[in-house]
Amino acid sequence: MQVSPSEDKIPVVDAPSSPQASSEGLYFCDGLRKVDYVLVFHHRRHGSLRGTGTASVSQDQLSIVSNGNFPPPSGSSDAAAGRGAGLRREEAASVGEVFMELGMARGSEPMEAADHEMHLIRQEFEANLLEAGLEVERDRETKTHGPSFTRIHAPWPVLCREAEFLKIKVPTKQSYELKEESGFGSSMSSVWRKLNQPFEPKVPHQDHGSTKFLSHCFSRDKLHMYNITSKDTFFDNATRGRIVYEILRRTVCVRTCQTIGISTLIANGVYDAAFPLHDGDFKVTGHLEERNDRQVLFEEWARYLAFYKYQPIDLVRKYFGEKIGLYFAWLGVYTQLLIPASIVGIIVFGYGVATVDTNIPSLEMCDERLNFTMCPLCDGACDYWHLSTACGTARASHLFDNPATVFFAIFMSLWAVLFLEHWKRRQISLSFSWDLTGIEEDEEHPRPKYETILLEKRQRKQQQKAKKKKKKKNEMVAEKLTWKDRLPGYFMNISSILFMFGLTFSAVFGVIIYRITISALMAMSPDPETKSNVRVTVTATAVIINLVVILILDEIYGSVALWLTELEIPKTETNFEERLILKAFLLKFMNAYAPIFYVAFFKGRFAGRPGSYVYVFNDYRMEECAPGGCLIELCIQLSIIMLGKQLIQNNIFEIGIPKLKKLIRALKEKKPTQKKDEERPPQQWNLDYALVPFEGLTPEYMEMIIQFGFVSLFVASFPLAPLFALLNNVIEIRLDARKFVTELRRPVAARAKDIGIWYNILSGMGKLSVIINAFVISFTSDFVPRLVYQYMYSQTGTMHGFIDHTLSFFNVSNFKPGTAPHSLDQGDITVCRYKDYREPPWSSDAYQFSKQYWSVLSARLAFVILFQNLVMFLSLIVAWVIPDVPKTIVEQLKREKKLLVDLFLQEEKEKFQLIQSLFVKPNSQSPAAGQAFPVLGRYSTLPSGPTAGDGGGPRARCRAASFSQISDKMSSLPRKENANSKHTAV
Repeated sequence: MQVSPSEDKIPVVDAPSSPQASSEGLYFCDGLRKVDYVLVFHHRRHGSLRGTGTASVSQDQLSIVSNGNFPPPSGSSDAAAGRGAGLRREEAASVGEVFMELGMARGSEPMEAADHEMHLIRQEFEANLLEAGLEVERDRETKTHGPSFTRIHAPWPVLCREAEFLKIKVPTKQSYELKEESGFGSSMSSVWRKLNQPFEPKVPHQDHGSTKFLSHCFSRDKLHMYNITSKDTFFDNATRGRIVYEILRRTVCVRTCQTIGISTLIANGVYDAAFPLHDGDFKVTGHLEERNDRQVLFEEWARYLAFYKYQPIDLVRKYFGEKIGLYFAWLGVYTQLLIPASIVGIIVFGYGVATVDTNIPSLEMCDERLNFTMCPLCDGACDYWHLSTACGTARASHLFDNPATVFFAIFMSLWAVLFLEHWKRRQISLSFSWDLTGIEEDEEHPRPKYETILLEKRQRKQQQKAKKKKKKKNEMVAEKLTWKDRLPGYFMNISSILFMFGLTFSAVFGVIIYRITISALMAMSPDPETKSNVRVTVTATAVIINLVVILILDEIYGSVALWLTELEIPKTETNFEERLILKAFLLKFMNAYAPIFYVAFFKGRFAGRPGSYVYVFNDYRMEECAPGGCLIELCIQLSIIMLGKQLIQNNIFEIGIPKLKKLIRALKEKKPTQKKDEERPPQQWNLDYALVPFEGLTPEYMEMIIQFGFVSLFVASFPLAPLFALLNNVIEIRLDARKFVTELRRPVAARAKDIGIWYNILSGMGKLSVIINAFVISFTSDFVPRLVYQYMYSQTGTMHGFIDHTLSFFNVSNFKPGTAPHSLDQGDITVCRYKDYREPPWSSDAYQFSKQYWSVLSARLAFVILFQNLVMFLSLIVAWVIPDVPKTIVEQLKREKKLLVDLFLQEEKEKFQLIQSLFVKPNSQSPAAGQAFPVLGRYSTLPSGPTAGDGGGPRARCRAASFSQISDKMSSLPRKENANSKHTAV
C-alpha cells in the first residue's frame, strides 16, 4: 500500500488545555473525542519540529494526518479534501498544532538504520489505521529520550461498522417483564433480599428490577431499534477499547514489513506497549454520585474493608470484559461453597477433640502399665523405648483419624461434584444476563512468532526452488507449519518435562536423605533432650525445606512451561494458552504434591522389619512412620505446605515483587526533564503506562487450582483445609481486585462464554480426589484395621486389645551384628515389639506375613472399591438431580426468541408499508404508468397486507431498510462522497 502525500502528517499537540481534558486526561486536545487506545514507543528524536508554514518535506517522509479534523498542506491532492475538511489552517495554528516529520528531515543529523526502519513501519501502520477510519493524535515531546504516546479515537461510524462485524449484542428499546414469584416463594425472596442488603455493594445504575430489555446483534440497518441517547456513551469504554484492538490486530504493514497486527509490532520492538486507558483515577475526590466505574470498583470491591460484601460482578464484567468477569465469578462461587465445607470440617475436627479422651486405642498407647517395649528406631545408637512415650502423637492422630473422617471424605467428594454443577448453572446464568448466548468464537489471527517462522520457511523454500529453477515467480510455497517443523519442539518438550519430573523426584529424595541422616545423627547425640525431640525436629525442618523447594521450583517451572510452549510454535493465542496451562499445571501439580504423595503412600511401606531393614547407601535405614501412624505426619506436611504456600505467595510474590518491579522501573525511567515538563501534571496515559502490564489470568487460576487440590485430594488427612482455604480466599478476592483496579494496566475486554480448559482440569481433579481419598483412608489411616479387628478378632466386640493386635514380636538375638543397641543397661529384654502383621519368632514361619495381614489387606482393597463406587454413584445422582440450565433461563430464552421474532416481523411489515407509501401519490388509487413499487413476493416473510396493484410481471421483493436511511435518500441533495465512506458508512 502506498501512502499518499496528503496523508503524510500526524497532528502533534501539547497537553490538553481544556479543564475537562486536563483533569481527566481521557480526551484529545479538543476535549471532545475520547482516547480509546494508546500506543507507546521509545525513540531518539532525530527529526525536527516545524510549524504549519514550514517548507517542503524530505522524500522519505511518511507522516499521517488525522482524518476529519486537521487540514492538508497547501497544494495537496484532492483525494484528501474530504478528510481535511475541518479546521482552517489559521484555526489549526491557533490551537498550537504542529506537524512532526517521522522520516529524515533536511538539515537534521542522519538517523540510524534500525531507528529509521522503525519509523517507517510506524508511519505505515498508522496510515493504515487512518485508512480504517480511526483518528490519531500524538503529544509534542521536548525531551530527547522517553516514551512517546500515540492516542487513538474511534469515531461513531467506525464503532458501528466494527460492532456489526464483531456481532456485539446491544439492548433494544423493546423490553418485557420478568416472571415474578408469587405466594410463599415471593415472601421468602423479599425476606432474603432484606437480609442481604448490608452485604450488597452500592453500585449505581445496577438494575435488578423485574424488566429486561431484549438484546440483539448490532446492525447499522436497525439503528432506530436501539436506545441511543448519546453516540459517545452508547458503547461503553471497554467495548470501544475492544473494537479498536480488533482493528489494531488485523491492520497490516505490507510495504515496510510483512507484518499483521499490533502484537507482532510489539514483539518486534516497533512499539513498546498498547493498551486502553482506565476511566480515570481510582481515588474518589468529588461527590459520590460523580464516581466513575473505576472508583466504584475501588470503593465497593477492591478495598479490604469490603471483604464481607458480594462482588459487583456485572460491573467487573462491564469494566474488564467477560473473561475477567468469569474468573471473579468463579472465584466467588468457589469461596462461597467453601463455607459449608469449612463448617463440616470444623464439626469433624470437633468430634475428634470431643472423643480423644474416650478413644480406646490411644488410651492403650498412653497406658504405662501395658509396658510395650518397642524395637530401636535406628541401628546401634538407639535404645529400646516404651510405646507410652508416643502418647502425644497417638492423641493428635485421633483428632484427624476417626470414624467421622470417612464421612467427611465422602462429603468432600460430593462437594466437588456439587461445586462443578453449581458453577455450570451460574455460568449459564451469567451468559444469559451478559447476552453471550449464541455468540460465535472470534476469529483469531496467527501469533507473531508463528508468522515469523512461517515467513522464514517461505523464504528458505523460495531460495531452494530458485536455485533449482523449478518454482514459478508468484507461487506460494508454505501455507502452514507441519509436524516436521514442530518436531524439534516436541522432542524438547518431552525430554524437558521428563527432566523436570526427575528434578522434582530428586528434590523429594534429597529431603528423604536429609530426614534419615539428621535422625541418625540426633539419635547418636549424648544429650537426652535432643534424643527425645528427634522426630519433631526432623519433621518440622524437613517440611520447611520442602516448602522452600516447592516455591523455588514453582517459579522455575512457570518459566520453563512458557519456554517449552514457545518451542511448539502454536498458531493462535488460544492454542498457545491451552498448551501453556497444561504444561504448567502438570509441572506444578507434581511439584506441590510429590512430597505429600510420598508421606501418604510410600513412607514406611518399604522400611523392612527388625533384623532385615532396607538401607540407603548401605548405611542409613529407610524411615518409618510415627508410632501413631503416617496420617499425622501427612496432616503436618499438608498443613504447612498449604498455609506456607498461600501466605508467602500472597504476601511476597503477589504484593511485594510487583511493587519492587514498579519501583525499579520508575527509577530507571526517571530522567531530568525541563521545568515545563515538571509543572505539567501527568496525563492518564502517562499514569497507565507506569502500571504493570496485564499478562493473563493463568497465574490466578493456577494458584486456586492447586489450592483446590489441597482441599479435595487429601482432605481426609486434614479436615481444616477448607477453613484455611476460605480465609485465604476472602483476602485473595480483594487482593486480586485491588491489583486489577490499581496496579495493572487496563486489559482489553476479551469475550468468553466459559472458563475454558480450567473446568476440565477441575473435573479431572474432582474424580482423582475420590480415588486418592479412598486410598488415604484405606492404607494411610488405621480406620480399616480397626474395623477388621473389631468385627473379626476382638473377643468382646470392642477395641480393647487393638494395639497389642497390631504389634508383632522380634527376638533381640536375631539382630544383625552391629545393629543391636550399644547401651549396656538393657535389663532382661529378650523380645521387642514393632508395628506390623507378622508371625512371631517362635512360629514355624517366623517373621512372615500373618493371616491378619492378608485379612487387613483384602479389607483395604474392598474398602477402596466400595468407597469409589459409592461416591461415583452419589455423584451421578447429584449431577442428574441438578440440571445444567436453570428452568427460569430456559423459559426466558424461549420468550426472548419469540419476542424478537415478533419484533422483526412487525418491523418488516412497517417498513414495507412505508415503502409503499413513498411510491404511492396522495389520493391516488394506482401507480402511474411505467411506475412500479414492491409488492409482497411469493416467498416473503412479511405478513400479508393490502396490495396496491396486480399487474403482471415478476414481483419485486423489498429490502429491509431503516426509516432514517429512506428519508435521507429521499430528501438529501447530491453531494460529494467522503473519502472514508467505504469504511464508515452507516
